[in-house]
Amino acid sequence: MQTATETERKYEVPAGFTLPDLSGVGGASGCGEAETHELDATYFDTGDLRLARNKRTLRRRTGGHDAGWHLKTPGGGSSRTEHRLPLGEDAGTVPEELVAEVRTIVRTRELKAVARLRTHRVETPLQDAGGRTLALIAQDEVIADTDRGEQRWQELEVELVDGDAEVLDAVEGMLQAAGATPAAGPSKLARALGDRLTAKTPRRVKPVLRYAREQRDAIEGYDAGVRAGDPEAVHKMRVATRRLRSTLKTFKESFDAERAVFLRDELRWLAGSLGAVRDAQVLSHKLVAAAEPFPEVATHIREKLTSDVKNGREALTADLNSDRYLALLDALDDVIDSAATDTAGAQRRARNVLRKADRLLDEAVADGVDAELHDARKRYKQARYAVEVFAEDAGKSGRELVKALTELQDVLGAHQDSVVAREVLREVSRTATDAFPYGILYARQEGVGAETLTELPAVTKASRTRKLRSWLK
Repeated sequence: MQTATETERKYEVPAGFTLPDLSGVGGASGCGEAETHELDATYFDTGDLRLARNKRTLRRRTGGHDAGWHLKTPGGGSSRTEHRLPLGEDAGTVPEELVAEVRTIVRTRELKAVARLRTHRVETPLQDAGGRTLALIAQDEVIADTDRGEQRWQELEVELVDGDAEVLDAVEGMLQAAGATPAAGPSKLARALGDRLTAKTPRRVKPVLRYAREQRDAIEGYDAGVRAGDPEAVHKMRVATRRLRSTLKTFKESFDAERAVFLRDELRWLAGSLGAVRDAQVLSHKLVAAAEPFPEVATHIREKLTSDVKNGREALTADLNSDRYLALLDALDDVIDSAATDTAGAQRRARNVLRKADRLLDEAVADGVDAELHDARKRYKQARYAVEVFAEDAGKSGRELVKALTELQDVLGAHQDSVVAREVLREVSRTATDAFPYGILYARQEGVGAETLTELPAVTKASRTRKLRSWLK
């Protein structure tokens, strides 16, 4: 499968529109010889248009220089990423490679033809003095067939080739002066589908549901990056699963109780699969660097954790391709979108979780037990996520409380990292011929753990100031 990035702008034009003289526009010397193409594209989507509603278009198109299967996905700004495959022999079945790219959106729903667009295209290259094509200007006469009948219109596209955004700006000015207007919709398909894609005006969503939807959307949004092996996407998707699981627990009265319990278990499963990759990546970075004075030890640790990451990625890919994962996404939609509103006292529950975390930490510090410190850290995560729900609406105090809780959690996290690092060193040393270097590294990690705890009183005090917490009622 090939991928390409396209940057283009679309315009509506009146009947009989004539392309103006673009000589000197955006550094162009003029237009090259125009080519004419007859394009015939069938667009595929689910019955409820899940792809189009998520700004994806999937088509099989004949004619032109790039005949084949095309999947367009959002990029940065006005750019889009296009995934391309050859036409193949089966015109009615979407290739599995493209289905995999949109599986988290369509899930188990059938992809079927929803529109046919036939386009008479006159394509004109805008060139500089050296013959380099800066942009392609396509004048299209479109016939669209859907289950609602036939539509006809004319439009114009300007797609960058070797030019820059200034070319688009300059050309736009000339086109508008000649009678073109920016297209109201993002694509031909959107125009063909018309009011089937018209979004309802969203009502104001209460903080808990807004936060839950944001995390649900983040899980879906980072899916492609996780599949591609992006460590940051793995981290952020894991955080989103934790935030959402915590939200379902803290504000359980806002959701269907039985389904929420099921979702919390399933989110724990997904977070664990992501964590098997993420934890090994983080540990590898820290422990290999710490073991540099002992090259053989560093190699041993690197091999062990590299193997853990590889095995974790294979298991994670299998999980993301499983029916269980797709069922989890469907269940999230059902539970979150069916929740009507936040229940009374939601902010009070966030305050109570925070107070519980305070008590656990005080007890853990008094006892000096690592496991209790870890429990306190987990409770502070829950508290921080609960506070995040309302922080933006609370203004400066809300944002500063989130920051203070994050700093406290980071200190506890650094301490827990040292505990886990010691466990890994103990495990790896079992197969070593010389355990002495591992003992040195183990002692150093004990020192790291002890040193991080010296920072705990200051960050604890900073997180408990009355000024930061007074808005939690």
